[in-house]
Amino acid sequence: MSADPSSPAEFRRRVSQRARQSSTQWEASRLLIEREEFPATVTRLLHRLREQDLPTAIKEPLLKIVDQPQAQRVQDLDGEGLKALTGYPPAKALRALCIFFDLVATPGSQWAIPTIASEEVERLIRRTTNPFDLLHLVEPASLLDLGAGDLSFAGELVEHYGPELRRQRKQLLLHCIDRLDPGSKLGSPLHPSPDRLKKLQESENVSFAFYSNHDMFDLHPLDERGMLAKRYTIATCWAPATPTFAYDPARLSQPIIDEELRRTMGTSRQTRYHGERALEVLHGNRALLFPPWKFEIVGPRALLNLLATRGLLCVLGAVDNQVFWELLAQLLEDPRYRPRDRSFTVGNLPEIFGDIYLALNRLPIGASINLAELGTLRHPAPETEVAASPDLTVRTFRYVRISRGATFPDMPASHTARQFPAMVEEVAPWFLTLIPA
Repeated sequence: MSADPSSPAEFRRRVSQRARQSSTQWEASRLLIEREEFPATVTRLLHRLREQDLPTAIKEPLLKIVDQPQAQRVQDLDGEGLKALTGYPPAKALRALCIFFDLVATPGSQWAIPTIASEEVERLIRRTTNPFDLLHLVEPASLLDLGAGDLSFAGELVEHYGPELRRQRKQLLLHCIDRLDPGSKLGSPLHPSPDRLKKLQESENVSFAFYSNHDMFDLHPLDERGMLAKRYTIATCWAPATPTFAYDPARLSQPIIDEELRRTMGTSRQTRYHGERALEVLHGNRALLFPPWKFEIVGPRALLNLLATRGLLCVLGAVDNQVFWELLAQLLEDPRYRPRDRSFTVGNLPEIFGDIYLALNRLPIGASINLAELGTLRHPAPETEVAASPDLTVRTFRYVRISRGATFPDMPASHTARQFPAMVEEVAPWFLTLIPA
C-alpha cells in the first residue's frame, strides 16, 4: 500500500483508483472471494488492517466490518458499511480492499521494494552530498531512470557503483525508460549506442532493462506485464524536457502557453519525415525536426507526482532554469509562487519569488541549500480540493535539497549534464534531491 490516506474521502478515492488501474489484479481478486477462499481472505485482510497506521475514522469501521469470525461469504459482512468506506457494492468492495492492501499478487512483485521509512532516508541523505550513495546504504539497490535517452547516466551509474555493490554482494536493479523509438530517424543524438546497451546488458550483478518507445506517463502496460517494480529506492530524471515540463497547465491557459511556445521556440507544424510523423519547428531561419510529441505540455506537477510515486528518493539532475522555477513553484506552500496566467521571466522572477530568488541566485556552483530554510514546503492538498480535482493535486515532499550545477565530484551524470559547461548561452542548471512525504 502507498502512503496512508488521511481521510475517509481520500481513502475511497484511492481504493477506487487502485482498483481501476490494476486490471490484472482485479481479475485475480475474484478468486479471493469465492466460498473456499473467503475465510482465509478475511483473516489475511484482518491481520493486514491491524498492522496499518490508519486514521481512526477509517481503521475502526473497517475492523468492525471485517472482524466477523462466523462470516463464510461476502453477504455475511456489512454491505452498507463496505459501500460507505469504498464506494463499491460488497463483493467489489472486498476485492478492491484486497488490492489496496496488497493481498493480491502483482506482476511486479518479483522485484523487491524498499521498506525503509522516509524519516530514515532523510537522516541518511542529510549525511551525504551524493544522493546515489543511498544505493550502498539500503536494500534493495534499485533505480528507475525516466527519460533515460542515450543511457549515459545508466552507464556511469554502473561504472561508479557496480564494484562496491559487488563487494557488498548486492545486485543493482536498473530500469530505464525513454519515449524515443529506437527505429526512428528523429532524435538520433539521444539514441543509445549498441555498444553501451550491450555493456549494460552484460554488466555483472546488474539486473538491467531498457524500455524504449514508452511514454513515462503511461507505465500501465509495463506494470501489467511485470516489467517494472512497484517502487524503487531511487527514481531519477535528467535534463527534464523543455517545453514539456516548463509550463504548468493548471495555472497557465492554453493561449498563454501557445504564445510562449511561438515566442521562445518558433512556429511549428506536424509533418512527415522518412514516412514517420514529425514536428517541424521554424526557429529563425532554420527548420528543425523533432518527434511529433516534442511540444506536448505535461507540466511540472506531473513529473513530481510520477517521481514521488515510483521512488523512495527522487533526483532531478541538469534541470534548466525555465523548468527549475516551475518545479520550485510546485514545491512551495504559498500560492503567490503560482500566479495565474503569468509566465515566469527573468524580469518577474525576483518579484514573484522574492527572498527565495535572491538566496538561490547567490548560490555558488557546487553549493547546496535545504529549501525549508528558505520557505515553507507545500502541504498536502485539502480533502475538498483532492475530491474535486484529484488529477490536479501534487504529491508533497518532506525534504528538498537544491544544488547548483550540472555535475558534482564522484557523482554519475548524464551526457547532457556533462555538456552544460560548453553551453555558454545557458544559465548554470540545478540539481534537486527530494524525499516524498
